[in-house]
Amino acid sequence: MTEIPEGRTAQKRRAITTAATEVFLQHGYLGASMDEVAAKAGVSKQTVYKQFENKERLFAEIVLGTNGVLAVDLAAAYAETLNGATDAREALRALAFRLLESLTADNIVQLRRLVIAEADRFPDVCGAWFTGGFEKSLETLGQALAGLTERGLLREFDDPTLVAYQFAGLVMYKPMNRAMFAGSRARPKPNEFDAIAESAVDVFLASYGV
Repeated sequence: MTEIPEGRTAQKRRAITTAATEVFLQHGYLGASMDEVAAKAGVSKQTVYKQFENKERLFAEIVLGTNGVLAVDLAAAYAETLNGATDAREALRALAFRLLESLTADNIVQLRRLVIAEADRFPDVCGAWFTGGFEKSLETLGQALAGLTERGLLREFDDPTLVAYQFAGLVMYKPMNRAMFAGSRARPKPNEFDAIAESAVDVFLASYGV
């Protein structure tokens, strides 16, 4: 099947959103300017406003545009590590490692920091980023963990989503908070991931292991 070339309008819109993402992550909402976005995108400021009514609309596009990608990526990680697993410890450890690698990436930490900083200014947009991304993905994780229970690999539990939150918290609380407060350079080294993942799985299985 021949791929249809992207039209000029779509190309400009993509260039604008790519540039705006960089500008918002670097300067925050108040520090970002439409002039800089236009310059980085290689278009006129008039073109930016033609595509996006104002800076608020552009911010919403940047934030909410990441939801689908994040949810899909996390769902793939759950499916690839947990579906069909025969060893709960091995599968959960592999998932923990993947979460550590993906969710402490610089762009994810920077985006999370931006959303938190603007949550009071744009509660609907930032709230939708959480519910449509992380919260939705944890509901999916809960379903995958329930699948382990059905195969006799975990104890039964009443609230799969709550159990998913507990697992994610054990894995991500320390490295994510360290990165949020200490900056991107505080991202754990790869050799730290093994210890964090192993410890998190130990605690989780102490409650839910068979």
